[in-house]
Amino acid sequence: MRVRIDLTLDCTDAQLLRAFWKSALGYVDLPPPPPFATREEWLAQFDLPEGETVDDGAWLCDPQGVGPHLAILKVPEPKTAKNRLHIDVRIDGHGTPAERWERIRAEAARLVAAGGSVLAEVDEHHVVMADPEGNEFCVAAAGAPDPQD
Repeated sequence: MRVRIDLTLDCTDAQLLRAFWKSALGYVDLPPPPPFATREEWLAQFDLPEGETVDDGAWLCDPQGVGPHLAILKVPEPKTAKNRLHIDVRIDGHGTPAERWERIRAEAARLVAAGGSVLAEVDEHHVVMADPEGNEFCVAAAGAPDPQD
């Protein structure tokens, strides 16, 4: 039996994080499940609390169908501690250690321009970052390619 995971990220501004994570991961908006034509139509089947709208959530997917789906959902409580689970953004891992580190730092700079922030650089191996709401993630080089891919 094949198991698939989806990730859910709690937030206060789903559309802000939608834009950031689409840029960070190269993801696209996940279409609503069949037979629904729109997210609004899909959400209408649920008994949403008063005042909640389709903008309180975002659903993203890897356009290649490889990575997990990412749901971004507005919650009333603020983030109060370090994430126990975080996303690793993996970039091309070929080349020398210096070349990999240069690409890691370049990707971190791109994500800063998209609204993220650098928290730490670790041993010229990875960069610990935060998205616009403070959710931690890392930027690092990818490992060797999977021989089954």
